[in-house]
Amino acid sequence: MKKRFRLLFAFTLTALISLACNISQVSKIFGEYPLNSGDLLFQDGFSDPSSGWDKVRTQEGVTDYENDRYRILVNSTNADYWSNPGLYFMNVRIEVDAGKNTGPDDNDYGVLCRYQNTENFYFLIISSDGYYGIGIVEGGEQKLLNPPQMYQSDFIHTGMSANHIQVICDGPRLVLIVNGELIAEAYDSTFIDGDIGLIVGSFDIPGVDIWFDNLMVTNP
Repeated sequence: MKKRFRLLFAFTLTALISLACNISQVSKIFGEYPLNSGDLLFQDGFSDPSSGWDKVRTQEGVTDYENDRYRILVNSTNADYWSNPGLYFMNVRIEVDAGKNTGPDDNDYGVLCRYQNTENFYFLIISSDGYYGIGIVEGGEQKLLNPPQMYQSDFIHTGMSANHIQVICDGPRLVLIVNGELIAEAYDSTFIDGDIGLIVGSFDIPGVDIWFDNLMVTNP
């Protein structure tokens, strides 16, 4: 069963208040490449509000630390909000726990990799009603890479249940693993490095409220 998807990302909450990070100005703080497989590059349990993520609260949405987790609330329709720690990576394996606080199951949430700026990055997402997708935003234009529409998977926990999301961005290979099961894989060589991020999106009903915890980034 296919799920419709927005043709364009509406906007990023952090971009609206000029908090977007210029990746070209971020130093390569993780040393010389190549690294060993499995080397820890970054981790965050979100208990420290000064660890680098955005802290923004408006009527339209929230990207902020809350209760030793990171929270993104999208209180607008057909919109996507995301946050970045302002770091630089090449090949990465990203793991994070995430789930819904409140709001509609018709949503999407997940991970960004190779984030250049608000108009250029990869996204790997799932939804609270069990759908998934891998896509790219290039020059502000969005498209899903694989599958071409969002498809449903029984491996995704629905409703308010938590999901363990793993993302691999290794060379041109983009992989989405949920709760230990590989559910999607795509190939694209547009971006080779950049920041990571967490993203949440709404459709026709606002109030999508998602928490993230136990973020870990390793060398794949």
